Amino acid sequence: MRTSARNYYLVPYVAWIALFVVAPIVLIVYYSFQDIEGNWSLGNYAHFFTPVYMRMTLSSFWYALLITFFSLLIAYPTAFLLTRAKHKQLWLLLIILPSWVNLLLKAYAFIGLFGTYGAANAFLEAVGIGRQQILFTDFSFVFVSVYIFIPFMLLPVFNSLEELNPSLVQAARDLGASPWTTFRRVVFPLTIGGVKSGCQAVFIPALSLFMITRLIAGNRVITLGTAIEQHFLVTQDWGMGATIAVFLVIVMAVIMVVTGQRRKGARG
Repeated sequence: MRTSARNYYLVPYVAWIALFVVAPIVLIVYYSFQDIEGNWSLGNYAHFFTPVYMRMTLSSFWYALLITFFSLLIAYPTAFLLTRAKHKQLWLLLIILPSWVNLLLKAYAFIGLFGTYGAANAFLEAVGIGRQQILFTDFSFVFVSVYIFIPFMLLPVFNSLEELNPSLVQAARDLGASPWTTFRRVVFPLTIGGVKSGCQAVFIPALSLFMITRLIAGNRVITLGTAIEQHFLVTQDWGMGATIAVFLVIVMAVIMVVTGQRRKGARG
């Protein structure tokens, strides 16, 4: 009876997964085998493996790697300092709070900051550098993306640092290890699980960015997410858009499996 009751509790969860995870993926795969006229075809997959889309894929991976790298570069020292600060939960809340603001509003805020007459150019003019083209550049795209994704990197790293046993760090220092050696040989290896989780949480969505590329980069940065948006909303070629989406789903699944296996192996 208890087992039967437990199974009933699983029904809403299974229904949610079936409707909002499995069904959309099945639809995407279904449309990927249709051409623009609705005929069954493998032409979309053949077209995807052409130089144009391969360059787009490499570009997407390159920008996702840059965003992940800079997010980690900022988030790890920040999380490290937070674990040693007073009122760390309050500071953590203040850092995470901007992530509650709508993404579109944040994008428009940066348009105002980086615009020709924005605060950034006003500062550059005040220090004698002069007004620069900041908006619609690779720099602005990466900067805004990193700003948006930092909380997703910060939280898992902060949690892993919080779970770190302080006596291990103290033991390393008592044995004569320098602060850098202690970090390299003790702290970082023991928090690598949080780093992997953070990289996964940033890299996967960074692969399919499209709103930021439009508003901040002015379509100068073309990613697979931008291509999907174009095919579904502009050219109405749902088959090609679905094919790119299938590729992204496969890549995301592979990344999750690889990081999961590594984490399991590390525990074993």
